[in-house]
Amino acid sequence: MQVTTYKRTLLYLFRNYMIGSLIAVVGVGSTFMTMTLDVMKSDLYLLLFVQFFSLIIMFIFEYRAFQKDISPIRNLFFSPHFSEQQFYFALVQAKRFPLLTVRRIFIPHFLGLSVPAVVMTTVLIYKRMLDIPYVYILYALLGAFLIASLHAVLEFFLTVQAMKPLIREIIQIGRQNGWTEAVGATNAVYVPIKLQLQLSVLFIGTFPIILFVLASEVKTTLSTADFGWVFMVLCISVAFSFFAAHILAKEIESPIQELYKSMKGVQVESFEMIYDNVYIDEFSELTNGFNHMVEAILGREEKNKQLLDSFITVMVTALDARDAYTAGHSLRVATYSLEIGKRLRLPEEQLQKLYKSAILHDIGKIGIPDAVLLKDGRLTNEEFAWIKKHPVLGENILRQVQPIEEVKDLLPGIRSHHERIDGKGYPDGLQGEQIPLFGRIIAVADAFDAMTSDRTYRKGMNVEKAVSILLGGKGTQWDAEMVDHFVDYLKEQHSHIYPERVG
Repeated sequence: MQVTTYKRTLLYLFRNYMIGSLIAVVGVGSTFMTMTLDVMKSDLYLLLFVQFFSLIIMFIFEYRAFQKDISPIRNLFFSPHFSEQQFYFALVQAKRFPLLTVRRIFIPHFLGLSVPAVVMTTVLIYKRMLDIPYVYILYALLGAFLIASLHAVLEFFLTVQAMKPLIREIIQIGRQNGWTEAVGATNAVYVPIKLQLQLSVLFIGTFPIILFVLASEVKTTLSTADFGWVFMVLCISVAFSFFAAHILAKEIESPIQELYKSMKGVQVESFEMIYDNVYIDEFSELTNGFNHMVEAILGREEKNKQLLDSFITVMVTALDARDAYTAGHSLRVATYSLEIGKRLRLPEEQLQKLYKSAILHDIGKIGIPDAVLLKDGRLTNEEFAWIKKHPVLGENILRQVQPIEEVKDLLPGIRSHHERIDGKGYPDGLQGEQIPLFGRIIAVADAFDAMTSDRTYRKGMNVEKAVSILLGGKGTQWDAEMVDHFVDYLKEQHSHIYPERVG
């Protein structure tokens, strides 16, 4: 996959270069020459030959420069072993590649084309093989520089787009090797958007005018009166400028859309960082700033989670200190509830909330008087009325936690774990699926542990009898699905005990 991305990037770079070169040099340059010059066909053929020969020299020098520039990146993808320093150099080189492209266009490209063309044209004019003024060489140089400048602008933005998938692949290599520091240390490559816009608008806005003025000057110098070329020159130059403006707009729009998408994710609490920082301008800083913001949010979320876990621990410890029975009971109910939740295929986040809700299901008993909570033996109706308050008391206690969003999903299970499917439970007399899911789960786990736990005034019943009672209360006291899942769990844990009954 990595080598494929490298080869695909090379293909895109070659395609962009050939298109840009053909449009700039052959399309605009040749059209400029043939439309503005009123010369004999033999002279025109000589000029085209000079251009063709110069193009060959240009391609040779530019190819060698390209091989040198791409070498660090190629070594990363094709070397069996590479160091962190080599990786860092390859990543920096990949981010620098748009700038290196501009350098190649102005040095081996522009000079490799212009120098041979100027020398050969000068010799041909001197030997009277070309019948054009020497000043045309100056005009040609100015035109070539103008075309090379616009070509460089186009190639810069096209190369930025072409290199992004490759940069992402290189970053992935760094992460796989654990070089996170090297991955994040490439902001040394920086080209301000202001500079990009200024140069782009300058060339895009002035290119048609300068080219037209230059062509007019050539026409005047050669004393030709045919101005039918005007429309063609303007059409080509304006089309070229329009294409450059389109590329520029796309290059600015793309990172804005990515940042906007990530910000929308934050709004719905999907805190995904932008790991692939492929930019070399202010968007690189914006991406880093966004990632720092997400890290801060995640840090706060983790801190809130730790505070909530600490609160749960404190509350359960406080309840344990009052009633030794409740201590082990809450933990076992939470474990049983979690097993039911797993068999319901609840998401991991829901399982965590279920566990917390179950371990706090009796927290309201903190508000029950000791004389009632710790009484040995049967409770009176008044005393049982106190006990029946503990689900609501527990919910009210947790409602004091701020922000309430951290615990709001725990409240339904705490309030409703004593509701019955037939509607005869408390505190709200809910029935069937009116009872929240966590309440229906905890109710089964709570009843089983209550039946099998020893109290000071009675000994807990065995698993077989407790399961028999659960099965007998399916669809009336307890949710049938929850009972079945719990019995399946018990079968796995106690298959050696009454297997024909437990199953």
